[in-house]
Amino acid sequence: MAQALAAEAFGFMLLFCRLGAAAMLLPGLGEQDIPAMVRLALALLLPLLLLPVLGPGLPALPEAVPGLVRLVLLEVLLGIWLGLVARLVALALVQAGQMAALMIGLASPLQIDPLVGGQTTAPARLFSLLAAGLVLSSGLYALPLRAMAESYAVLPAGAGLPLGEGAAALAQAVAESFALGLRLAAPLLLAAVLGNLALAVLARVAPQVPAYTIAAPGLILLGLMLLALVLPALLAVWLAAAEDSFSHAAGAR
Repeated sequence: MAQALAAEAFGFMLLFCRLGAAAMLLPGLGEQDIPAMVRLALALLLPLLLLPVLGPGLPALPEAVPGLVRLVLLEVLLGIWLGLVARLVALALVQAGQMAALMIGLASPLQIDPLVGGQTTAPARLFSLLAAGLVLSSGLYALPLRAMAESYAVLPAGAGLPLGEGAAALAQAVAESFALGLRLAAPLLLAAVLGNLALAVLARVAPQVPAYTIAAPGLILLGLMLLALVLPALLAVWLAAAEDSFSHAAGAR
């Protein structure tokens, strides 16, 4: 009985290392705005639910301490990698808000964003909250959770880190996140470029007129109006891209 309980406890701990580390980074469920106790409860609930299914495939408790430490570290690193790949999809929307704010002149009013661990603009913070809200309200959080559970079929516990494939997948996720953020911010970037080009022409034609000083408040107002107009379309595009990315991750695992 004691050996069986020890084996079950070790299996729970091993699942918690990967699933808990990933759950702390997942979009929606792992947001810093969510109380820590709620995120910890989720991280503890996932191994408890999956232990009957995944437990038979887990390795036995190592006899030596170095083997145990190595196994725990591998699982934690795999969990961080899985959570980070999913998190990059949400960061695309935050990047779009940051780029849009910089282009329309809202780079000054900064505030603390717990997601990125520093100061950010108001639109970027708004987009961060919208990403979390969309993931939770649409049920997309279930796809990364499924991918985490199915990862044990491709990456069994104790099998080691796929350094080459993992680095390639992470680099591709970063590139796709940046490309998606740039695509989402494209309307505002184009409007800002055209607006500044018009001001440059005006300053060239009438150099005695302080065009940039006079037009700056108007550009900010027009930028906010344009952001309000295109926001529903931006969120729809991001939601479709996030669903496709999460579905691909779940199917690939």
